[in-house]
Amino acid sequence: MKAARFAPYLFVLLWSTGFVGAKYGLPFADPFIFLSVRIFAAAGVLFLIAGLLKQPLAIGPSAIGRSALIGIFLHACYLGGVFFAISQGLSAGVAAVVTSLQPVLVSVLAVRVLGERLTKSQLAGLFIGLTGVILVLGPTLEAHTRLAGLIGIAIALMGSTTATLLQKKIGSDIPLLAGTAYQYLISGSVLGIAAFISGGTSITWSPRFIAAFIWLIAVLSVGAVLLLLWLLNTGSAARVSSLFYLVPPATAIEAYFFFGEKVNTQGLLGIGVTALGVWLVIKKAS
Repeated sequence: MKAARFAPYLFVLLWSTGFVGAKYGLPFADPFIFLSVRIFAAAGVLFLIAGLLKQPLAIGPSAIGRSALIGIFLHACYLGGVFFAISQGLSAGVAAVVTSLQPVLVSVLAVRVLGERLTKSQLAGLFIGLTGVILVLGPTLEAHTRLAGLIGIAIALMGSTTATLLQKKIGSDIPLLAGTAYQYLISGSVLGIAAFISGGTSITWSPRFIAAFIWLIAVLSVGAVLLLLWLLNTGSAARVSSLFYLVPPATAIEAYFFFGEKVNTQGLLGIGVTALGVWLVIKKAS
């Protein structure tokens, strides 16, 4: 299908808006309870959609267990780590740089874990893409950050890397709608427990927070996550992971329009370098 060619770029666009939604919503809620309520709501939406489409909901203990494992790493560890790190004062730029190491880690580990092969041009593309991301976000890097924020973003990087490999290795045969709904159900519970343990259970339901909340559920938790899992099921882990390199440049452009954050000449150069790196990774071998 020709439309499938645009799916990776649609994913980048949708996923990048998560930083915009987080910037709007985090001032009004503690990070773990924010994510827990959002993810539980997304689980309900997906169960409803699966029921309306008459998709199987009883997928068996094995599929539910595998979905739970993937969900804990993808949602509780990755999203929880990012939101916690930002709430501790880590800038979105630093968070994006650290999590953008994911494609390199996934590609290296995929060779051993999944038996995937990387061409020389793909390896070059991975490091060119990382260089582009650093060029885009270099001016935002901070000399001093809280240890808690650094630990949080390290957990996020570990979570997204592990979830990508697990989805490719053990998750490709799980029904997409029901499997993702169970991911949310379990990871939402884990995040809820983390919220109560940490004492961070405050939410202010302001109009701005509600707008961010609805956006993050519909666009991120439903649209982008389903698209990510579909891409992983139909493509290599290395190629799909390389798309995360495009997220920080896309976010920088969105921040310019939404918040007036300007992109300097270095940033524009970095966007071009990043695009070149991703193209080298995802282009078909001749």
